[in-house]
Amino acid sequence: MKIKAAIFVEPGRIVLDQKRIPDVGPLDALVRITTTTICGTDVHILKGEYPVARGLTIGHEPVGVIEKLGSAVRGYTEGQRVIAGAICTSGHSIAALCDCHAQDGPGTKHGWRAMGGWKFGNTIDGTQAEYVLVPYATANLAPVPDGLSDEQVLMCPDIMSTGFSGAESGAIRIGDTVAVFAQGPIGLCAIAGARLMGATTIIAVDSVPARMEMARRMGADHVVDFTKANPVSEIMRLTDGRGVDVSIEALGRQETFEGALRVLRPGGTLSSLGVYSGDLKIPLDAFLAGLGDHTIRTTLCPGGKERMRRLMEVIASGRVDTRPLVTHRFKLDEIERAYDLFANQRDGVLKVAITP
Repeated sequence: MKIKAAIFVEPGRIVLDQKRIPDVGPLDALVRITTTTICGTDVHILKGEYPVARGLTIGHEPVGVIEKLGSAVRGYTEGQRVIAGAICTSGHSIAALCDCHAQDGPGTKHGWRAMGGWKFGNTIDGTQAEYVLVPYATANLAPVPDGLSDEQVLMCPDIMSTGFSGAESGAIRIGDTVAVFAQGPIGLCAIAGARLMGATTIIAVDSVPARMEMARRMGADHVVDFTKANPVSEIMRLTDGRGVDVSIEALGRQETFEGALRVLRPGGTLSSLGVYSGDLKIPLDAFLAGLGDHTIRTTLCPGGKERMRRLMEVIASGRVDTRPLVTHRFKLDEIERAYDLFANQRDGVLKVAITP
């Protein structure tokens, strides 16, 4: 049986083509995709900035229905609605047992592999297809609660998990002041996460009016347009020269990383979520010659079924609503047009929903 899938051909080309439906091993589950989306990381792959194998199905954000379960998978039923995180953990490697699922290294001598948990659309076929094979299904499938729509949980596998992790890695405390650089979907979710964790002053940096408005909607108290004011100077003014307790970099550019470092108070934390495609330079003055007690923390999206369950609980509680981030909708047959829109950031796009 053949299925439709978005396949990486070469830098600059991701096309819709046909592939053979995957075989289901004992630990796997075959999931029929009902909704997925395109991520900024997929655009890095499209542009050749992040290498993957030619012929790989792209995508890592699945919402769907279990079509077939492997013989060793327990606790699930065929026909059940589920999501799986962008990070697919084995659940048993040393890294996974240390709750570091993103660096999962099953089969290695030491149990760690850099970015080993990111499998969908990186080392195995991904989710921009009619079906996806979920490895280690028992560790990764999370049932969708009754009453939640696909679009309500669509951000949980990656964008919401990653954005929230920016706040969590920053160890935000009640009463903290937080700056978030770049208001793409991840930055917007970082704002929501910072608010949940108790930040009382949240400063968003961007220049796109629709994104700045969405930042306010997600919980920002101040929004700085970097085309109209120097964001470092403006954030220092807003904090009376003190700086922020936590800054979150959500783009992956030298200028946003440097800005996030320059606005930190002594002893503050820079939480970096960006995917960088070039070398980073740390300016000596902003780094205080290494004597400022700063913490710089990088994070890859947390995964696993318990992480997904918790995120869906946040959605079900009504404390965060990520549906407004879905600005455009396409059928799978239109995915090449969806990539063109998303990669070129036209028409105010934030996230797209891709359905069969």
